Amino acid sequence: MTARLKVSARLRRTSAAVQGLLVELRRPSRLAPLPVPPPRLQPGIMRVASYNIHKCVGTDRRFDPARTAAVIAELGADLVAVQEADRRFGRRVGLMDPATLERETGLAPLPVSDLPDGHGWHGNAILVRPGTPARIRRLALPGAEPRGALVAELDLPGGRLRVVAAHLGLLRRCRARQAAAILRALAEDAEGEAPLPTLLLGDLNEWRPGAKSSLRVFEPFFGPLVHGPASFPTRLPVLALDRILGWPRGVVSDVAVHDSALARIASDHLPLTAAVRLGATSGLVSEAA
Repeated sequence: MTARLKVSARLRRTSAAVQGLLVELRRPSRLAPLPVPPPRLQPGIMRVASYNIHKCVGTDRRFDPARTAAVIAELGADLVAVQEADRRFGRRVGLMDPATLERETGLAPLPVSDLPDGHGWHGNAILVRPGTPARIRRLALPGAEPRGALVAELDLPGGRLRVVAAHLGLLRRCRARQAAAILRALAEDAEGEAPLPTLLLGDLNEWRPGAKSSLRVFEPFFGPLVHGPASFPTRLPVLALDRILGWPRGVVSDVAVHDSALARIASDHLPLTAAVRLGATSGLVSEAA
């Protein structure tokens, strides 16, 4: 009898502790880590990022482009692939403030929209240093909903770089078809030319690791994919929806989630950052060929 009472009391205490933890996790005021200044990079290495800005609407349901720009400034990146940069329906105008963005971050969107006040293609935008020479290709991706990707060949101080910015669909079969379309476009671009170091950045909407992952379609080009850091949802990140992949192997390193108090409220996704070894890409390409 005494043993049963002890077990019952222990279960009640455990249940109370779990309930308290759940309440704490649901509180919107839960503190997030303070922003950590990005580490200084060695010469020949640039910082890149991917960020689904959720149309500049935060978890507090406020539309705040200045806050979005402040998070991008925290990243200290030389290049940022942005998803949901434009309105999704109707006239697809850009939702960021270019003047504030350039002032706060030193970055500006590449001109990819058909509209003078648009920022992206199917919501995908690429932010770079103003004046960066670029050759841009827009891809309409197959699927049950309108999706697209950008392929940009950039002439950077450290060398040439090909960047793919994408936001894949919500259905697994559509993501697999969209990944295959991106690989076909990369193969077409490479015909008759020396292979370029390539990055794929974006919200790929895939949370399944291993054999069930639709991202396995990318493996013939990018190699075996490891499970990335969790970036969604911001208040309790458990899903690795956002990815930064690189070819050849070794070009991309130090992939990490940017977790700050401001990033936790500015969008439902946390930004992802990585280091890119531009100075060593010629040797890496030779090894991978």
